[in-house]
Amino acid sequence: MDDDEIPEWMIPLDEDILELFRADEDVFAPSHVVEADICPDPQAAYRCRQLADHGLLEKHMTGVYEITDLGERVLDGDVDPDELADESGGETTTEDD
Repeated sequence: MDDDEIPEWMIPLDEDILELFRADEDVFAPSHVVEADICPDPQAAYRCRQLADHGLLEKHMTGVYEITDLGERVLDGDVDPDELADESGGETTTEDD
């Protein structure tokens, strides 16, 4: 995913977070994102929640996440993340909205 393909709600670090969750099945918590030196806590927890809100991570319980099939398809370039709905009920917005 190129920076010019990243939707407004995402930040470049989100792809790194998704890659980490995909690469290692022992990674399941925001603390693992911090340990991988991707971003500091509490930003890691916030980003995991945002990714879960858009269906890219699944939140099993507080602090426990897993990459979804959708998250893997976004990383593979099969799904445009700009078209993902916010699981909380709102649609994501683009600059055209």
